[in-house]
Amino acid sequence: MSFESVKALVGDDLQEVDRVIRQRLASDVVLINQVAEYIVGSGGKRLRPLLVVVAARACGSQDMRRHAEAAAIIEFIHTATLLHDDVVDGSKLRRGKDTANELWGNEASVLVGDYVYSRSFEMMVSLQSMRVMEVMASATNRIAEGEVLQLMNAHDPDTTEERYFEVIYRKTAKLFESGAQIAAILANAPPALEDAMVRYGRHLGTAFQLVDDALDYRSDRDQLGKNLGDDLAEGKPTLPLIYALRHASDQQRQLIRQAIQEGSIEALSEITAAIESTGGLAYTARLARREATLAIEALAEVPKSPYKQALQELADFAVDRTH
Repeated sequence: MSFESVKALVGDDLQEVDRVIRQRLASDVVLINQVAEYIVGSGGKRLRPLLVVVAARACGSQDMRRHAEAAAIIEFIHTATLLHDDVVDGSKLRRGKDTANELWGNEASVLVGDYVYSRSFEMMVSLQSMRVMEVMASATNRIAEGEVLQLMNAHDPDTTEERYFEVIYRKTAKLFESGAQIAAILANAPPALEDAMVRYGRHLGTAFQLVDDALDYRSDRDQLGKNLGDDLAEGKPTLPLIYALRHASDQQRQLIRQAIQEGSIEALSEITAAIESTGGLAYTARLARREATLAIEALAEVPKSPYKQALQELADFAVDRTH
């Protein structure tokens, strides 16, 4: 089963998710419509809402109307974080296109991000599930904490692997985890199955982010959809850099430390070579594969079905992708 065949398996569900997204984004404020439509319609894998609908089906859901709403909620929270992140990071390119802040300015991006966030909570209320509200309120709080932790780590070459993993759990894996969990909750899954989905989502999200951080040093701009070395330009000490700092020569170490401190990509080619030669990319790939394996192992409680197989494929896709 390929990634495209996973999408085809739940094609009707994804069409319903897309309908909900378009309907719920609508506002009588023209600028909100323009910016929100641009960021949601600018491509992307839609992996998070796909996870929600596949997890729901794997948990035995037959009524996907509420799950389509839940999938749209997850996508809205993700969209809001993208709008805010691009402002914080000063990014100019995402998914191969100009960022919203590049086109409309920082003020519009922040405010429309706020709108999309608040709309997601209106949608949560409409689901009439206090447990979903609890999970998502906690998730958005953890995501915000992750953003602040990442800000604290920025330009700090002494950031540890432990601190790095805390950031990617809160910033990325938490939303994957929550999407899988609310899919189980809305399917009235038993506690063991809900717990399996929580663990699956957490490990899937961690694997996804590890690969994302490695791609910043081994992909190309056209494939990646953003400028290479963006993480380094923002002074972000991601795992490939953290590993290289531990194993590089004194000269390489000094070069990497200076680049992180200054947020500079002037020595990007030399730093990329240092990451490669020290095994930083291979190490990151090994940990990503380990997380994907843990995600698949978490599915032991899930009844056998094409949807369980699809969840396994999503874990493989997370680590095998090239963009």
